[in-house]
Amino acid sequence: MKMVIAIVQDHDSQRLSDRLTKANFRNTKLASTGGFLRAGNTTFLCGIDDERVDDLLNLIDDTCGNREQTVAPVTPMGGNADSYIPYPVEVEVGGATVFVLPIEQFERF
Repeated sequence: MKMVIAIVQDHDSQRLSDRLTKANFRNTKLASTGGFLRAGNTTFLCGIDDERVDDLLNLIDDTCGNREQTVAPVTPMGGNADSYIPYPVEVEVGGATVFVLPIEQFERF
């Protein structure tokens, strides 16, 4: 048994949720916020059998693609402003950060 934790951008979360349900992957969604862009994310928790891990990872990879986005940097609130970039920059966003953890015991009541 494994616990898969997938952190995806809000832009991809509804599509991923629909695909997980259709493929019979039980999941729990949690709202979260990214540290770099301070943008909304969704964290999915999925407890699954070992033999389904690759199927789940492929589904996440197919659903959550990378894309370019222009962002305005946050103004520094103290500290050294020498490295502050005062104009919008292009960054790659999207995709998913996924953790696969072993589960010692699983119960459903």
